[in-house]
Amino acid sequence: MFKDASWFSSFSVDDLVAAKRFYGETLGLEVADGPMGILELKLAGGQHVVVYPKPNHQPATFTVLNFVVRDIDKAVDDLNAAGLRMEQYDMPGIKTDEKGIARGEYGPPAAWFKDPAGNILAVAQV
Repeated sequence: MFKDASWFSSFSVDDLVAAKRFYGETLGLEVADGPMGILELKLAGGQHVVVYPKPNHQPATFTVLNFVVRDIDKAVDDLNAAGLRMEQYDMPGIKTDEKGIARGEYGPPAAWFKDPAGNILAVAQV
């Protein structure tokens, strides 16, 4: 039914100004003001993600956005240099090292961090 439909993904935040600064300045993404008070994160390949304000926002308890990187260690070092802290996990299937990178058998090397609204983002070396 939707095989040829265009698409976009979205998630909420509690502070659109902080989100615009974080995604645009900290992560270096192209961020555009969209209609009705939303933000559009312009990603590689011409795709975009919509970020919308929600007064009763609750941070996602899952990864809302994954960035594919060539070198996970460099990506984590760059994120740390930008003032971000990697999440630490020690659970079945995901155990991170001292840098916050999971290098286990359950997928590619990955690390997780949060945006100002508490949503979980990831970098993964694929």
